[in-house]
Amino acid sequence: MIIRIGPRDLSAVEPLAEALGRPVSGQEGLTDHTVVAHWQNLDLYTPLDEAQTWTTSEFAEHLDDPNWRHPVPVSPRGDRRAIWHTDVRLHPDDRELSRPEWTEIAHRIARTAGIQRPDDDHGCRWIAVQAQPGRLDLIANLIRPDDTWTTQPHRLPALLAAESRRIEAELDLISPRTGPDPQQAVQQARFAERTQQVGSAETVSQLAALLRQLADERTRPLATVRGLIEHAAHRLEGLPDAYGPDSAHQLEMVARRLYGIQQSLESMAAALSAPSQPGPGWPTRPPSPAISTGPTGTRLAR
Repeated sequence: MIIRIGPRDLSAVEPLAEALGRPVSGQEGLTDHTVVAHWQNLDLYTPLDEAQTWTTSEFAEHLDDPNWRHPVPVSPRGDRRAIWHTDVRLHPDDRELSRPEWTEIAHRIARTAGIQRPDDDHGCRWIAVQAQPGRLDLIANLIRPDDTWTTQPHRLPALLAAESRRIEAELDLISPRTGPDPQQAVQQARFAERTQQVGSAETVSQLAALLRQLADERTRPLATVRGLIEHAAHRLEGLPDAYGPDSAHQLEMVARRLYGIQQSLESMAAALSAPSQPGPGWPTRPPSPAISTGPTGTRLAR
C-alpha cells in the first residue's frame, strides 16, 4: 500500500475529479458506496426532511465553503491553498477490500494526518472517496470553523508510511517492495483484467443506485425536465390555433418519450439489484437505498 500526498489546492474540484476518475458534475450523485468516510459534523448539513443524494459538485462546494466563509486566514506558509489531498493505492495483486475496510483505512489515515482528532467538535471538513479499484482518496479543507488552520504533524510522509505498514499487517495486504519487482507487469495485467470483470456486487450496487437517481419521479433530472415540458405544453394549449395545439401535442409526445426512458432506467436498476430473480416478477420501481445518516443521504443545506 502506497500513500501519496498531492500538492495543496485552492479548490476541491480538481482533487475530487481525480479521485473519481471523471469530471465533477451537478447531475451525478455519490452514495455511501463511494463516500466511505467523512468528518463527524457533516450530518449537521443534511436536513432530515430531504431524501436526495448529494451530487459531486455539491461535495466540492461543501469542501470549498470555508474558503468563502473565512476569506482572511492564510496558512503558515502564507498562502490560501487550503485543500489537502492524499491518495492510498493498494498493491496491484492485493485482494478487493470491503466497504468497512476502506472506511477503517480512511479514518486511520485521517487521524495520522491530523485532519481528524478524537472529541474535536470543530475539526476541518473532509471526505474519503473510494471510486476507483484499489484506490482511496482523502480530501480535506484545512481551515477550521474558528478561522485557524489545522496543524499537521511534522514528518507527515514518514508517519503515513509507518501507518500504512501497520494497516497492511492487520488487513493482510501486500507491502511495496524495496527493489524492482520482476512480477510487477504480470501482476498489473492480472489486476487490470480482474477489475474489468463485471459482477462485483459493489459496482453493480453503485450502478443500480445511479440509475434509480436518474429515474426518480420526484426529484431527479429526467422528472424535472419532463415536468417543465408538460408545463410548456399546457400553456401552449391556450394559444391561438396557429401556434398552440400542434406544438403542445409535439411537446406531449416528447414528455411521453422521457417517461418511457425513466421506466427503462427503473427496469434496468431493478435487474441490477436482483439479477437472480425471474424477469416478470421484477418490480417496476425498486425502493431507493436506505440512507438515513451522513452526507450521502441528503442534499447540502443552503
